Amino acid sequence: MKYTFEIVGVSPVLYFFDRLQQNTLKPQYTGVEYLGTYKCTLDALLESVETIPFKQGWDLDRVVDTVVKFWLDNSDSIQYWKTRLSDAGRDNLLVARVADIKSLKAEFESLLGDK
Repeated sequence: MKYTFEIVGVSPVLYFFDRLQQNTLKPQYTGVEYLGTYKCTLDALLESVETIPFKQGWDLDRVVDTVVKFWLDNSDSIQYWKTRLSDAGRDNLLVARVADIKSLKAEFESLLGDK
């Protein structure tokens, strides 16, 4: 299985958890998870990845490798999000998405109304 990881934004803590709660009420594509962390560091992101319920049969080592590769290959993006998180203040989280490629594609297609 191939995985993808991206930082998708900064969000107020309460909004992030409210959205997660709302998503539990909708049909889920179990191969897509959203993570939140107070710090924009590799260690913080890896800790948040380790909290994912791996019921989907994901390979934790490959997911971790995907996060590390993103971190090594995207220094400009990481600096951008680190600054945005700092500017947003302490009641905000860095939000990231980790997904298996097929599930992420299915989620995008559902947003577009494609079958």
